[in-house]
Amino acid sequence: MDTASRWDLHYSLLGPDDYPAVAVLAEHRFLLPENGTALDLACGLGANAVFLAQQHLAVTAWDISTVAINKLNAYSRHRGLNVSACQQNISPDSFAGLGFDVIVVSRFLDRGLSDAIIDALKPDGLLFYQTFTQEKATPSPPNNPDYLLTENELLTLFSPLRVVFYQENALLGNKQQGLRNEAQFIGQKRHQWFTQ
Repeated sequence: MDTASRWDLHYSLLGPDDYPAVAVLAEHRFLLPENGTALDLACGLGANAVFLAQQHLAVTAWDISTVAINKLNAYSRHRGLNVSACQQNISPDSFAGLGFDVIVVSRFLDRGLSDAIIDALKPDGLLFYQTFTQEKATPSPPNNPDYLLTENELLTLFSPLRVVFYQENALLGNKQQGLRNEAQFIGQKRHQWFTQ
């Protein structure tokens, strides 16, 4: 079964209300601009896209799953949300000529997209990123290291951005409390007010 078919099967059993927006976005909603454009990258059923639209942003949402995209578009139309979702096998070329005030990536990792994501942020734009780490407090999927962050990797992948927020609790303290098995990052693309 190819990747798109596997995700189609997964999302066929769920709906947009089955997931909340990712914590790094929901807990920092006060950082969002009052209006503008946003991209929910690898959106799945679109919890982040719905959240962003509810904050008055015009949202583009991409995912490989046609099932997820169809459900998100129907959900958004029914609720009058400004979300435009399309099925897409995401590559660096997907971002060509596009610019967003906000980009959200959750529980998805393709290291080859980091430069394209940075380039697609408008000046002062914000990237909200939350995904799985290799160091785990409790065993849980995914387990393929291709999709798991190494220690502080988001800081390296997005080093051109100004760090607004970063959290990776790893195995510190009481492992039964706090966010575990995931790292959170918020970065800002600063105005290029200087020349090199």
